[in-house]
Amino acid sequence: MKVTPTPLAGLLVLEPQVFGDARGFFLESFNARRFAQAVGAQVQFVQDNHSRSARGTLRGLHYQLGSPQGKLVRITRGRAWDVAVDLRRGSPTLGQWFGLELSEANHLQLWIPVGFAHGFVALEDDTDFLYKTTDYYNLTAEHCIAWNDAQLAIAWPLSEVGVPKLSAKDQNGVSWADAHLMDGGA
Repeated sequence: MKVTPTPLAGLLVLEPQVFGDARGFFLESFNARRFAQAVGAQVQFVQDNHSRSARGTLRGLHYQLGSPQGKLVRITRGRAWDVAVDLRRGSPTLGQWFGLELSEANHLQLWIPVGFAHGFVALEDDTDFLYKTTDYYNLTAEHCIAWNDAQLAIAWPLSEVGVPKLSAKDQNGVSWADAHLMDGGA
């Protein structure tokens, strides 16, 4: 597995080794030992999630306080632009974001440690997004920052998808200025 650090400390792009031929391919999508080496710590995942999204569906920017989640995310069908925003009070990159395209073709994964908000926009119909989490989903701990907050200025690829399709929760995300931050810098 190739590990590429991003400009945001702790946020990592993981590229598994893919073995392919005319029959298809094989890859190891998760190995606890290798993952611990990559992130520098033992991580216990407690929940796997799977979402399917139509082209233009934008989900995020989500995070939990009180029961924060680290996430290992990947696409198994389709393509998505994936984004993480640093929420760690005291971090030199607080309020900065990182985005990349995840797809079934590139097999990339993004490790989003605790302390980040997360979102994505589906770039194709029937985009399947899988993620492992380090804590359970907790509705009462959930928060949402507006995906289009002017201060964050995330460069969503909207020219590719048009007006994003949003849930009521995502339509009502708070501004960056009103967002609750997490303790602990990078």
